[in-house]
Amino acid sequence: MTIKDLAKKTGYGVATVSRALNNHPNVSKKARQVIIKAAQDSGFEMNQNAKQLKQQHATSILVVVKGTSNEMFSEMVEIIQGLVAKTDYPLIVDYQDEDADEVLRGVQLCREKKPKGILFLGGNRQNFLASFHKIDIPCVLVSNDASELHFDNLSSVSTDDRQASCCAMDALIALGHRKFAIIGGDRAVSDTARLRYEGCLQSFQKHNISFDDDLDYQGTRFSYQAGYDATRKLLLKGRKFTALFAEADVMAIGAIRALRDHGLRVPEDVSVVGFDGLPLGGFLVPQLSTVAQSVKPMSQRSVEILLSCMEKGGVARHETVPFTIWQRESTRRLDDI
Repeated sequence: MTIKDLAKKTGYGVATVSRALNNHPNVSKKARQVIIKAAQDSGFEMNQNAKQLKQQHATSILVVVKGTSNEMFSEMVEIIQGLVAKTDYPLIVDYQDEDADEVLRGVQLCREKKPKGILFLGGNRQNFLASFHKIDIPCVLVSNDASELHFDNLSSVSTDDRQASCCAMDALIALGHRKFAIIGGDRAVSDTARLRYEGCLQSFQKHNISFDDDLDYQGTRFSYQAGYDATRKLLLKGRKFTALFAEADVMAIGAIRALRDHGLRVPEDVSVVGFDGLPLGGFLVPQLSTVAQSVKPMSQRSVEILLSCMEKGGVARHETVPFTIWQRESTRRLDDI
């Protein structure tokens, strides 16, 4: 005998039967009596393991990760796990494709898992505007700014992606570069890709550098293979560039391999800059120049803010963490050789 069987037998919905069996207050006296009697007559017994699991979920923290190949998020999850392990809250981690709707997934998991708070690692503004009103528990958007979304239960901790990319281009221009190529995400669905692209354009306009979006930009996904493929497409267009900016380190690593397979040397022929500051970049030959995000402080503040909102309430808060431009072996001054 299952809850569905009881629902058929009593004529009530599955949700009503479940609430009655779990002693939920939102059930009429008549319905509760009918359902309990039917359960007793049928010898129905609650699955205690399932009940305990449900109770555990009701005290949990949920982490929704946008992107299955984002190594920075993987590093963040490890830090978050260590921090939450020091509390009494179980942690649930859910990975989504980078093109999936992370907010609708959060809505679904709120129904299924009943978490007390959510950390969204990455997010799209339009997804939050469309569906976040369905979530009423404290949440923190990590790595993207949510201050302009104006949800009382949505905080954020982020890097200023636009400013960071602008600074990275300023540094390349200071090295004498004037011909650029960019590989990045789909700007229509990725706020991160859009903001980092806008930062590049801001720098180009400031320094009066021409850039052709159709020829000099290649949209792709955030992965090694995608970075490799996007760079090959740029090269096949026949454009000449001395500097390539990848909107993520994983893309930059794929790009370096593609350049070398095409007979180009890094940095002698093309300087390459990534974004994130992954530890792997320091072990490459050449070492990857990159925009290093403050991964540990971002992770720590996100957990601290979420716990504070869960336990003490209060309005949403929005913070930015500093970034650093690491100029290493994958970039050079044009007059060095």
